[in-house]
Amino acid sequence: MKLSGWKNVRLACVSAVCLCLSAGMTFATAAATGQIADGQKVKVQGVIISRSGDLVKIQDKKSGMVDVIKLGDSTRIEHDKAFFRHTATDVMALVPGLTIEVKGVGNADGQLEAAKITFNPDAFAVTVAEEQQVQANETAVGKAQTTADQGVANAATAQTSADKAQSTADQGLSTAQAAGAAAAEDAAAVKTVNQRISDLADYTTLTEAQLYFPENGSTLNAKSKADLDQLVSSASGATGYVIEIAGYTSSTGSAKYNQKLSDERAAAVVHYLIENGNVPIERIVVPVGYGETHSAAENTDRKGRALNRRVEVKVLVNKGLQESSHVAAVSF
Repeated sequence: MKLSGWKNVRLACVSAVCLCLSAGMTFATAAATGQIADGQKVKVQGVIISRSGDLVKIQDKKSGMVDVIKLGDSTRIEHDKAFFRHTATDVMALVPGLTIEVKGVGNADGQLEAAKITFNPDAFAVTVAEEQQVQANETAVGKAQTTADQGVANAATAQTSADKAQSTADQGLSTAQAAGAAAAEDAAAVKTVNQRISDLADYTTLTEAQLYFPENGSTLNAKSKADLDQLVSSASGATGYVIEIAGYTSSTGSAKYNQKLSDERAAAVVHYLIENGNVPIERIVVPVGYGETHSAAENTDRKGRALNRRVEVKVLVNKGLQESSHVAAVSF
């Protein structure tokens, strides 16, 4: 009996794992691509749906069309308010799900050559980015599961051939026994693929820190800095990690004031991680200030209010990708 069927099963399982590992943040859209006239000065606003090199695709909020934005050496990328210490930033801040405003001139390829790009981190569509990840994971899972199912079907076919070979002469018996051993190996491989698939949407907390602030304050104290240093050290070597930062306040003061204060506390943590921890900005999920919501304790006494004046920092890794990775660890 030929053993090529078993090799196909192995290849199918390996392909399924590769599909799982290659799942990214690609956002598919059925909207038509717009064409901007050559030499036309244009200002557009929309949500980033993908970025590849110096080309960024956005879905125009007014027309619903997909505009292609071309970045150049002279393109200025800025925050439209002083959420960060410096308003100027770089191309790494242009992540899918971010709403941006672009000013520029159309070129001969129908693209908008950007002169200036502005955005507000507070307006970042976090739910859009999360949905993109879910969609990417679901797509990868579907493809991997189809491949795994085909591998199981191939294994069943090969097993039938092995059963027929069992009734033949001594050579047929020997071949069937070899096929049975291969079937057990392939079944284990398929089981491993299925486990990787189930783990793809399972994010786990690798390490975390709780940082506390004085009343009306947003400056990190020595202990908070030490805690962040420890967090960076503990996460060193993690594969495919992201850092989630959420700022909070007590109920003292107005809701508007507390929202601003929680933003500033979250931003202080971002600055420290980038400037002192050498954490790439693309590893940081856009920080969120939740104001006085999501209280950790009652606001009726001083101790409770102190516990609510906090920033929660978490290092998250995808369980499936982490366990499947055989490449060198990525350090901060």
